[in-house]
Amino acid sequence: MNLKELRELIELVSEKGIAEFEMERQGFRLRICRNKPSEQPVAPLLVQAHAPLPQDLAVLAATPTPAPVAPLAPVAPAIAVPVEEPLNIIKSPIVGTFYRAPSPQAEVFVKVGDRVENDTVVCIIEAMKLMNEIQAEMSGIVAKIYVENGQPVEYGQPLFGIRS
Repeated sequence: MNLKELRELIELVSEKGIAEFEMERQGFRLRICRNKPSEQPVAPLLVQAHAPLPQDLAVLAATPTPAPVAPLAPVAPAIAVPVEEPLNIIKSPIVGTFYRAPSPQAEVFVKVGDRVENDTVVCIIEAMKLMNEIQAEMSGIVAKIYVENGQPVEYGQPLFGIRS
């Protein structure tokens, strides 16, 4: 969402007399609240970044104010929070125990900030006493590690977030 779209949305909410409006779209959350004279001052606009969300737009709440509509309170400028680009996820191909290193004394396979290629081993998953090396199968930078060392994992569970 760019600044022009944000301004248009604020104007629309003001014109329609909506007291509170909230929406989520593509890892972006927007909440607009108008100050009410009987309430404590509340930040008129909050913008927060979240984990990636589905592509479709979800309007969570839109509550119009009761008639008659009083003059609108001035809307404060938006607080822009950068939205992170979605990460490519390396998921567990099997059920087992997650290990970040080949042995307890060894260095971990990858850390946050490391560059990985398709054939880079990122971890081991132990299943039925067999050690299965898991490869990245994509190129990029390790941005997030979702699982702690020695933790059980399920099929399809996110292990690593890779930024392209």
